[in-house]
Order: sequence, then C-alpha cells, then structure tokens
Amino acid sequence: MTIRFAAPPRRSGCRMPRGQAQALYLRPANDNRGKQVDNIHLSAALRHFAQHGLAAADHARQQAIAAADAGDRQTFEWWLEVCRALDRRMAGKIEGPAAAGR
Repeated sequence: MTIRFAAPPRRSGCRMPRGQAQALYLRPANDNRGKQVDNIHLSAALRHFAQHGLAAADHARQQAIAAADAGDRQTFEWWLEVCRALDRRMAGKIEGPAAAGR
C-alpha cells in the first residue's frame, strides 16, 4: 500500500494568519479529526497488533461485539477504543448500532 503525504491546502492570493498557519503545521494534512484515542488504549492496541498482526482490528471488533451481546458495557467500551485505535472506520460501524441500544 502506497502512502502519500500531502501538504495542507494553500489559499492562492492571500496570506494565512500566523496562528492558523502554525496550527496547520502541527497537525497532519490528512488528519480527519475523529475522536482521539488516549495513550492507555493506544498502548493496548499496539500490544494487540503485535499479537494478532493485520487481523488485530477485526479481532478487537469481534471482542467488542461479543461483550455487547453479553451485556458487558465496560468491556465493550474497552474493545471499541482498542478497535478505534487500529481502525477508526471499523469502530464507527460497531459504535453506531451499540449506541442505539443505550
């Protein structure tokens, strides 16, 4: 898979205010500003990835679904955050139906 890094979009003919330019510089241009994952879940996701490889996000999704089916909300939230750290879109797909059941 090829990864292409893109510069932030430029406005032609006008200068961007310095504060706004610095804010864009600190944030990757391809960041879609989804819900951020905290360091605890990120560390757990990296350990999970080391154990399961490329199937780690799917395994975390399966664990979250199993916890939701068992009615264990705390475990569901944990695995949802681990899944979100690995694959934000996949986590969004399982978060929607679970949120409706609240």
